[in-house]
Amino acid sequence: MKTKIFSIVVICLLFISCKKDKSIVVTTDEYHAAIDNVTQIMIHDIFSPPVASRIFVYPNIAAYEIMAQNSKTYNSLQNQLKGLDSIPKLDSKSGVNQPLAALIAHMELSKQLVFSEEIVEKFRDSLYQKWTDENEEEFEVSKQYGLKVAERIKKWMGKDNYKETRTMSKFSVYADQPGRWQPTPPAYMDAVEPHWGEIRTLVLDSASQFRPIPALPFSVDKKSAFFKEVQEVYDISKEMVRKGDNSEEIKIAQFWDCNPYVSVSQGHMMFAKKKITPGAHWIGIVKIASKKSNADFAKTVFAYTKTSIGIFEGFISCWDEKFKSNVVRPETVINQNIDENWKPLLQTPPFPEYTSGHSVVSTCSAIVLTSVFGENFSYADDTELQFGLPTRKYTSFNDAAKEAAMSRLYGGIHYRAAIVNGIAHGKTIGDYIVGKLKMIK
Repeated sequence: MKTKIFSIVVICLLFISCKKDKSIVVTTDEYHAAIDNVTQIMIHDIFSPPVASRIFVYPNIAAYEIMAQNSKTYNSLQNQLKGLDSIPKLDSKSGVNQPLAALIAHMELSKQLVFSEEIVEKFRDSLYQKWTDENEEEFEVSKQYGLKVAERIKKWMGKDNYKETRTMSKFSVYADQPGRWQPTPPAYMDAVEPHWGEIRTLVLDSASQFRPIPALPFSVDKKSAFFKEVQEVYDISKEMVRKGDNSEEIKIAQFWDCNPYVSVSQGHMMFAKKKITPGAHWIGIVKIASKKSNADFAKTVFAYTKTSIGIFEGFISCWDEKFKSNVVRPETVINQNIDENWKPLLQTPPFPEYTSGHSVVSTCSAIVLTSVFGENFSYADDTELQFGLPTRKYTSFNDAAKEAAMSRLYGGIHYRAAIVNGIAHGKTIGDYIVGKLKMIK
C-alpha cells in the first residue's frame, strides 16, 4: 500500500515538474487581442489619425525587433529606420521565449503611448498571471528582456520630435483669404496636428521627399478647373440624396468614414460619437489577412509592423502637404457660393483638404499589405461591425484602397483632385517603403 501511495506521489511530482518545464505558448490571437485592446483605447481617448499612427508603429517595431533576433527569416530594422542603431542583444542560451518577450514589449510601449494606461495594465496583468502559472522562470527571464527592448525603443521614440510639436503654435486662419482652409461646422475646431510634417520619418528621407503635384488654383469662376470640382462634389451629393439610403455611394462613404470625433448637436448639448481612425481600419485589415492566411506569430508581427510603418510615413507626408497647400474644404466653398444650407454626408474633418489622407494612407497600406500577403488577396472586411456597419468584400487590398479613396468624394469632404493625386502620392510612398526596407532574408 505504501509503495502504491509513493508511486502516485512520484507521478504527481513528475507531472507538476513537467508542467512547469513546459514552454509558454504565446498565440497570434493574443497578439491580435493586444492590438485590438489598444485600438479600443484610442477610440476612448480620442486620438487623432496622425497620433494614432504613432501609437501603432513603435510597439510593433519593438515586438518585431525581438522576433528578428537570431531569425532565419526576418532581418532586423536596425540601421534601416532612422536613428534605430541597436537593441539589447539576445543570447540564444538565455532561455528567453521570443514571442512572449515580443508581446510584453508591445504592451509596455503601448501603455506609455495612451492616456488610459489602466486598460492596458488590466489586459497585461491577466496575461502575466496566466504565463506565471504556466512557467514562472521562463516568464520572468522573457519579461526582463522584453522590458529592456521596450526601454531602448522608448528612448529612440522620444527623439522623433513629437514632444516638441506639443508646444508649437496653432495653425493661423485668415478669413480674408477665401482659398485657404477655414474651420468647419458644427464644432469649428482648430486644425489638427499642423506640425505633424515635422515628426521624424522612419524610412522617407523627409516629409516632403515625395510631394504630389500642386493643388488646383482656387477660383470661384464657374468655368475654372477648381470650381468645376466644387460643383462635382455638390452634384454627386444631390444625386446620392435622390437615390436614397440604399445608394451604394452612401454605403461606401459611411463604411470608410473613420472619423475619430464626430460632433453631434442636440439643442444646447454637444457630444462626440467616437470611431476608429483610418489607420486603425487598415490595422484591422492586417488582422483579417493574418487570420485568413494562417500566418504564424512571427509573420503576424511582421505584417503589423510593416503596415504600421507605411501608415506612419503616409500620415507624415500627407500632413506635410496639407499644411503647405492649405486648401479650403468643399463645405466652406459650397456654403459661400452655391448653397448656404448644404451639408456633406460625412462631417468635415478639422484640417486642410489637399491631399486626401484616406487616399494616401489607404493606397500606401494596400501596397505594403500586398507585399506581405500577395496580389489578389480577397477578404471580407468586418472592421466596422462594431459601429453597426455591414461587412464588405474585396478582391484585393488595392480594390479596398480605391474604394476608401473614392469614399471621400461621396462623403462630400474632398475634391476629386485630392483623391486622384492622393492615390498617386500614397503609391509613391508605398513603393518606396517596400523597395527600401529589407525585412525578409
